[in-house]
Amino acid sequence: MTQSLAVSALEPFYNEAAKTLAKSLELDFFSVKTPLKFVNQYDYLLLVSDHVSIARTGKGAPAPVKVDFTSGAVAHRRKFGGGKGQDIAKAVGLNKRADISVFDATAGLGRDAFVLATLGCKVTLFERVPFVRALLESGLNAARYHEEVADIMARMRLAPSTLADYVGESVDVVYLDPMYPHTEKSAAAKKEMAFFRDLIGHDEDADALLPLALEKAKYRVVVKRPKGAPYLDLKKPTYQLDGKSGRFDIYVLKSLDSSENNAF
Repeated sequence: MTQSLAVSALEPFYNEAAKTLAKSLELDFFSVKTPLKFVNQYDYLLLVSDHVSIARTGKGAPAPVKVDFTSGAVAHRRKFGGGKGQDIAKAVGLNKRADISVFDATAGLGRDAFVLATLGCKVTLFERVPFVRALLESGLNAARYHEEVADIMARMRLAPSTLADYVGESVDVVYLDPMYPHTEKSAAAKKEMAFFRDLIGHDEDADALLPLALEKAKYRVVVKRPKGAPYLDLKKPTYQLDGKSGRFDIYVLKSLDSSENNAF
């Protein structure tokens, strides 16, 4: 079933900003006059205030979701996540080099990109879904003003285009985490990601990302996959790293051990 989305302001002060965002995203502007649990004209609303969030409407809907790099689970992982011993760090090659540049070609809410930037990578984020990009841009802009993460945010840049449209120098590593049809287990584990499933579904053209990534990467392409998922584009990786709930497929083009620094 197709889910509907519109843009609203949380307060009248933000009406003009909400209307501007709605126009840029080619979505309706909806003036909210009742609590969200009574809204039935749209399934989801992008809510504009000093940040952009997304909310399910109707009775029993969960709290709005926003991109927040300064608190909650993201902040906890930054402080206690295991540093360069994490599988994602090993997958991109931080056990071989510290100065790695990464294209996150499927940035989503930016969590993996933030982890990589926390570990010292220079990360360019690509997000092709317009409303997700709006959420991501809002979160990035807000975090730049927080002293505790300012140095991390300086290593994160939101690209103006998709990876397919990118023209420029190649990058050390391209990172892919395409949407995959969810299971009941994963759906329960990530309730706040319900809007991805409802409004986006899974990436029908995910297989096309791998050859594109292999063209853009200098040293390797890393693909994050659920356990049991087929290889992307049915192409066997050079090696894999298996985790508790998923795995990383690593496609090595050449060694990261000795190389020149790559410009951000």
